[in-house]
Formats: sequence, C-alpha cells, structure tokens
Amino acid sequence: MSRLYEVVKDPIPKDVVLKGNKAGSWEYGYNPKYDVIVISRDGTIGPVYEINGLKIALPFPKEIEDRGGKWAPQEYPKELSKLKTIFDWNKYDNQFKGKWVDYIETEFDRRENGYWFFNKKQKTYITGTHYMYLQWTKIDIGLPEFRESNRIFFIFWEACKADTRCFGMCYLKNRRSGFSFMSSSELVNMGTITKNARLGILSKTGNDAKVMFTEKVVPISNNYPFFFKPVQDGMDKPKTELGFRVPASKITRKNMDKNEEDIEGLDTSIDWKNTADNSYDGEKLKLLVHDESGKWLPPNNIENNWRVTKTCLRLGSRIIGKCMMGSTSNALDKGGSNFKDIYYDSDPRKRSQNGQTKSGLYSLFIPMEWNFEGFIDEHGWPVLEKPEEPIRGIDGGWISNSVVDYWENEVQSLKSDADALNEFYRQFPRTESHAFRDESKQSLFNLTKIYQQIDYNDSMVKGQMIT
Repeated sequence: MSRLYEVVKDPIPKDVVLKGNKAGSWEYGYNPKYDVIVISRDGTIGPVYEINGLKIALPFPKEIEDRGGKWAPQEYPKELSKLKTIFDWNKYDNQFKGKWVDYIETEFDRRENGYWFFNKKQKTYITGTHYMYLQWTKIDIGLPEFRESNRIFFIFWEACKADTRCFGMCYLKNRRSGFSFMSSSELVNMGTITKNARLGILSKTGNDAKVMFTEKVVPISNNYPFFFKPVQDGMDKPKTELGFRVPASKITRKNMDKNEEDIEGLDTSIDWKNTADNSYDGEKLKLLVHDESGKWLPPNNIENNWRVTKTCLRLGSRIIGKCMMGSTSNALDKGGSNFKDIYYDSDPRKRSQNGQTKSGLYSLFIPMEWNFEGFIDEHGWPVLEKPEEPIRGIDGGWISNSVVDYWENEVQSLKSDADALNEFYRQFPRTESHAFRDESKQSLFNLTKIYQQIDYNDSMVKGQMIT
C-alpha cells in the first residue's frame, strides 16, 4: 500500500525531547542540530513525520478531542453568527461577551497551534491552517471534507513556512484535488493575520487568476466569522484587490471590551495579476499563490516568471515571503516542460552549499489514489484495496471496489488511444512519470512503447525486484 509519510523513530534522543517539552523550549522552524523542521508553536514536539525527505516534528498531543471517531465541523453559534464585524461585538455588554469569549479564544488557539482529534481511533493532528480550511472556509460544496491527503499537504506546507531556507512548495497534483480552494483559504487566513503585507495570485491566464480571486478568495473572506474577519476597504465583492484596513483583534478576556479607537489597521491586501514573465516584478510579497503553474502556454514561461517572482519573496539572503505553487502538468511543449524543470529542481534531498534546493522550493507529489472522488471513506482515507464488505464513503454512498482497480480498468480501456491514455495519466497520475507524460503525436518515437517500458521498470522497483 502506498504511503504519504513515515513516522521517524527517535530522530532526537528521548531524554532531549522530554527536557525540551517540559521547558517548552522547542522553537518553531528548522533545527539544524537534529535536521528536523519543528512546526509546533507551543514549544513541544511529538511524533516526527518524514514527507518527501523532510523530517517534520509535530506538536505534542496535550488534548485530543473526540468528535465521534472522525472529523466533524462544529456548528457556529447562532447568537454569534448575527454579528458581522468587531464593531457589532463592541456594542454588547460584558455579560454577553463573557458568555462567548472562551469559545472565541479557543478558536484563535486552534488557528495558531493546530488541533488534535481521534480519527479511526488514531490520534490525528491538523495544522492551524488546515483547521481554518475545514472549520471556516466555505467552498462550492459548503464546508470542505476531511481528507488524509490534505492533512499531509498542510503539514508539508507548514514545514515550508517554518523553514527559513525555503521559498515555499511546488505541488504536483492530480485533477480535482482541491488545491485552488486550499490555496485560496491560505490567502485569506494569512491575509487576515498579517500586517503591512501584500499577497498575490497568478494562474495560467489572467482571467483564471481573476476567477480564483472573485469566486474563491472573496467569498471565503466574506464568510469568515466576525472575530477572524477584518473590516474590508471598499466593496464587499471587489474585482481586483481585497484590502484589510481595520482588523478584528484577537479577542481574549483581557481585551474583550477593547475600544474602537484602540484598534490598529492591518494595511494588508490580496490581489491578482495578468499572466506574464514579469508579473509582480519589483513587488514585495508575503505570499504568492501560483495556480495551474504547469499550464503556462508560450510565449509565457513559468520558469522565467519564477526567477522574477522569487526575488519578490526575499530581502538579500533573508526569505520574507512564501510561494504556494501547484498544478497538474500540460503536455511538455504546452508548459509542462518548464513546470517539470521547477519540480525536479525542488527536491529537498538535493541542496546547495547554502542549504537550499536549486529552485528554492520543496516538491511534493500525492498520487491520485489518495484524492480520487468516489473512493474516499467517511474518515477521509482512500480505499486502496478491494474491501470484503462495502465501506461507507465520505459522500454517504457505499464503496465496494478499490480506487487502484478502478484506475487500472480505465487505463486498460484506453490502451488503443495513446494520447487519451497519456492525458488520463497526466490528470490522474500514480507516479511522477505519469504526471509528466507527453503527447505521442509530438514525438518521432513510439511513446506508447517507451512509457510501457517505464511503467514496467517502475513496477520492478516498487516490487523490490531491482534498485
């Protein structure tokens, strides 16, 4: 069975871990002594995951909530849902505020520190960013479903943010994996807690970036609860820029009756740019979302653009912003080749003397079987093997086959159409080589036969027949 991560046994001596946890002295960020990226913000570390060459230390599980053995979002209290801004909150007396301040404080803590809960009777950690996505991000189906693949995605992303050597992530995805909504959620999450910052969006065309902004980012922001939602500058449904000028300050018992004149402005904005090699040239960015980066058509070139936008995320040697890049890959001569170069230049196992990958990013690939609709069980895990009895799916239906069998049946039905097969591989890849397949009509050689040999070689490696 394919795995997205491994739990590393004792990368740090147990007595050192216990001493640091007792003192709460583990610092968020890269720890060069133990070659571990700490994503905990409370000074503790628990299990250590290895994801694509990165050792990532999660927080120690102090409290673990049981929501019926799986993820279930909490209902937003009706009394609070009537409040639209922090100014509405300030109109109420301290009796009302005292009733709800603990609830609000808890939500802020989960946003910052993440959240532990039981899933399939296992202790399961999600980052604060993932919690904001699941609990407070409205997408096309309402609230998102919990998926184990997305949990690993967000843990990896948190490591990219924590590591001062890293410019962000390059995510090789399959179709309908939710990247556009997840990255839009992170834009709003980061934009509503950061002062004096600019966050940007690029996509395969300017219109795609605009659609992502108007149909994902803006609605997500508008549906935030009042205590997370800064007051917007301008229209409720802006077309080009979302400005946060007055924030909803963190509400605690100490400041629950803070006066309006004491609230400082964020002066943070989210916008989008038309697709070009020099988009955002000369700008200073806190976060850049590169959506559909494997589909930039000539004369635009994602490699050239990344060389430009990379400078927007740094001041000298200091990295001040991060990039969240993700895409399926087009055919190689339709933008796929440039994205492929960036992806392979982002291998965390290959670093310069400065400790960085060639691109500055960290690559992540999640095989299609972890994200394919119709084969995710009610706990958010994929059905990788044919079950003896039907399994309840996350959509309420029943799953009686495995996602791998379904995929292989699709492949078999397309064997006679090389280009259709390659497009299916690119959209729903199980390996990196599947994702970067080219159109057979663009080659002098018989790519079908070549790819058959590559698949055979891959199967020999997976079966441990050869190394």
